[in-house]
Amino acid sequence: MDEQFDIPVIYKGEELLFKGELLAYTYIYKIQVEVEENLVLFEPDDERNLRAIINPENFNEGKEIDVELLKCIGKAIEEILK
Repeated sequence: MDEQFDIPVIYKGEELLFKGELLAYTYIYKIQVEVEENLVLFEPDDERNLRAIINPENFNEGKEIDVELLKCIGKAIEEILK
């Protein structure tokens, strides 16, 4: 079952709200978030830290995503999952 939830983030002094969707698979999960008009998947790596993955085929050129923003979103997701 896929579930949607809000991801509140404070980035550069601004409060932002992203919509996350939990995508559950047999043994793993991924969280899909729309950031700057691009779909970003956050998934746990081998050390159980979240990493952001952007499919180059779906990347909306002209809409750069700040790496620091992705880090903030990842930390917010980790806090939600605790």
